[in-house]
Amino acid sequence: MMDALETDQIVARLKAIVVTVEPEVAFIAKYGGTLVESVPGQPKSQFCGIFAYTNHVSLEFTNGTLLDDPEKLLEGEGKHRRHIKLASLSDIAGKRCEDFLRQARDLQTDLP
Repeated sequence: MMDALETDQIVARLKAIVVTVEPEVAFIAKYGGTLVESVPGQPKSQFCGIFAYTNHVSLEFTNGTLLDDPEKLLEGEGKHRRHIKLASLSDIAGKRCEDFLRQARDLQTDLP
């Protein structure tokens, strides 16, 4: 079980990376977590979400099946979404979160 401080630190760091990747994002509280819109006020522009659970923080990608993931870091079996489970701050770099966020943002701008 992660402590609340570590969970908050992981969430805060992920949000900081998101803003680095896409400075004009909107963070939307929904479904018990935070959805990220690349175009504020446009739900169809959501490219990721951040959700805190008891044992990890999940970084979820709307079009995760389209992300380049040669190391097979992404988890999930759904039709479109994929996620990464983060149990420590070091997982953010170790699991290439910034790279995946950049890919997800770029995909979102390329989709109709």
